[in-house]
Amino acid sequence: MSTDVSEILDVVSSVFKFTLFEINQTPITLSSILMFFLVLLVFHLASRLFRRFILEKIMDRMKIEKGTRFTMTRTLHYIVMVIGAIVSFQFIGIDLSGLAVIFGLLSVGIGFGLQNVTSNFVAGLILLFERPIQIGDRVTVGDTEGDVEAINIRSTMIRTLNNISIIVPNSEFVANRVINWSHGDTRIRLDTEVGVSYNSDLDMVIKALTSVAEENPNILKNPKPEVLLKSFGDSSWNMVLRGWLNEPGRHHVIQSEINMAIVHKFRDMNIEIPFPQRDLHIKENKSET
Repeated sequence: MSTDVSEILDVVSSVFKFTLFEINQTPITLSSILMFFLVLLVFHLASRLFRRFILEKIMDRMKIEKGTRFTMTRTLHYIVMVIGAIVSFQFIGIDLSGLAVIFGLLSVGIGFGLQNVTSNFVAGLILLFERPIQIGDRVTVGDTEGDVEAINIRSTMIRTLNNISIIVPNSEFVANRVINWSHGDTRIRLDTEVGVSYNSDLDMVIKALTSVAEENPNILKNPKPEVLLKSFGDSSWNMVLRGWLNEPGRHHVIQSEINMAIVHKFRDMNIEIPFPQRDLHIKENKSET
């Protein structure tokens, strides 16, 4: 029985020690590959534990903002994983100077097929360190509006207003125009346009629109709301109620609240919102016979 077990162990040992290929005259076996990934896994777990139980607590005490916190933790993770990769190569006896030559040759061929991956990788680093967008920002990319939930090394995840996750390549944020509703200052201006009849009392219209802004708790008192006469339309004065709010993520809801309040206020004060009117004149051309 002991002989059978010994033979099985010898077979298993020979399988793990079998040379699969060589890198810079260093034999690569199944055991060395397993050890390489095991060391990487140890560094990965160490990075997660350090970030979760030590770094997060330190940043909570220092009251570091969410965007800066994400950048610091993600950068730390990348640094730990790079160190882990270096240690893993050294642990299995591979000289990194030899790998540099091989990777240099491979990068020429790989670069043509992975240009998008490389550009997204570089764009991800730009987003992390330049921070034009941060976690929690309300952004509009193309026709998509939503909140930034994660900035990864290749792509950024946006949660749309319909609660749908959209994965956007990082290069889209660097190469194209992106609207960030929350960057720097979370206050945004909300302009509400409405037309009123020429028969209306202008002072009463200004008073009605001002009260709508003052009665809405989401409109800031400073800067003070304004009512402007924008232009003279075909059948109405075109007014603008201009107010500021501090919740860019709710601008659609607040806009709806303002619109509904204007309708109710105008009806209470007998202010008319006119329909577009067109006068049609028919001219008869009578020719003499």
